[in-house]
Amino acid sequence: MQLKDKIAIVTGARRGMGRTHALVLAKEGAKVVVSDISLEDCEKVVDEIKSSGGQAIAVKCDVTKKQEIEKMVKEALDKFEKIDILVNNAGIAEFKAFLEMTEEEWDRTLDINLKGYFLCAQACAKEMAKQKSGVIINIASVAMGQVGIGFPNIAHYCASKGGIVGMTEALAVELAPYNIRVNAIAPGMIETPMIDTIKEDPKSMEAMLARVPMHRVGKPEEVSELVLFLASDKSSYMTGSVVVIDGGWLAT
Repeated sequence: MQLKDKIAIVTGARRGMGRTHALVLAKEGAKVVVSDISLEDCEKVVDEIKSSGGQAIAVKCDVTKKQEIEKMVKEALDKFEKIDILVNNAGIAEFKAFLEMTEEEWDRTLDINLKGYFLCAQACAKEMAKQKSGVIINIASVAMGQVGIGFPNIAHYCASKGGIVGMTEALAVELAPYNIRVNAIAPGMIETPMIDTIKEDPKSMEAMLARVPMHRVGKPEEVSELVLFLASDKSSYMTGSVVVIDGGWLAT
């Protein structure tokens, strides 16, 4: 029970990696705020947690709306009285050729993937600063730039993930005096609904896997175990780090 009595908020937790993050944190003793745009789906995850003996609440939250984030934080405080961990996980990946990409499509991706992280981190960090402790974990991606690999048809997604890395490093320095640690995780190909478009084309899927030395897609649970490590005291001297989990993709 590495996280006994800790309170965690997980955004984008209704499915995919967010769901497994919530389940793994709860299994290790955290009381979890399961947050996403669908309250019904969040409640299903809460039921899973409760059926295993954990504690959790479901909160509907659109991370592009500051008022909803403030409401989420208030509900967490009303129920559990503090916030120890934030997992910024909510995100979208919509494929579109750069020359055809609209301003609205660009804004939508940046609003969810980057602005949403900023708003959630700021709202939670204000509470963490009062208690002089906290952990913020931002889910980035190997599509974050500066790693020697370009990803076509997701320029807006890459821009948002690179922004997350830059923000993570800045927040780590700025929030360290409050004993708030801020780290990022950069997953490669993980078995979530986000890669459904790639899986629809066997040739594209095989081409992607050919770039991964382990020649397989990662499991959400494998990323969640890394989230657990960064959320726990076992990583107490880590802040401002970007941890890659990609089956060796960036090593090739």
